[in-house]
Amino acid sequence: MGKKGKDKGGAPGDGASGTKKGTGAGTSVKVRHILCEKHSKVMEAMEALKNGDRFNLVATKYSEDKARSGGDLGWMTRGSMVGAFQDAAFNLTPSSLDSPQYTDPPVKTQFGYHIIMIEGKK
Repeated sequence: MGKKGKDKGGAPGDGASGTKKGTGAGTSVKVRHILCEKHSKVMEAMEALKNGDRFNLVATKYSEDKARSGGDLGWMTRGSMVGAFQDAAFNLTPSSLDSPQYTDPPVKTQFGYHIIMIEGKK
């Protein structure tokens, strides 16, 4: 009696401990944006969004960068974006193109003025 086994935690390697890497640097967001060099143009885009236009259509019409195809920048990780843009992106709540939650007022970076929305976080 008394020798029923060493049942102290299960088989080696079956737990989740030790599988988490990094300190949050792997966190990413699926980003869309509208980038305009001039404040007046970004405010025209903002007005279109407030009037109910779809985010991707406004981005195609107003954005002045490579993301003109609907403003889609894809999944971006923390540290891969400029400071103010990154801070704004990670503070947003994921939303849809039909009912976007975006930065208002636009975010100013060295590239111009951005209206940012995110479609997902992981």
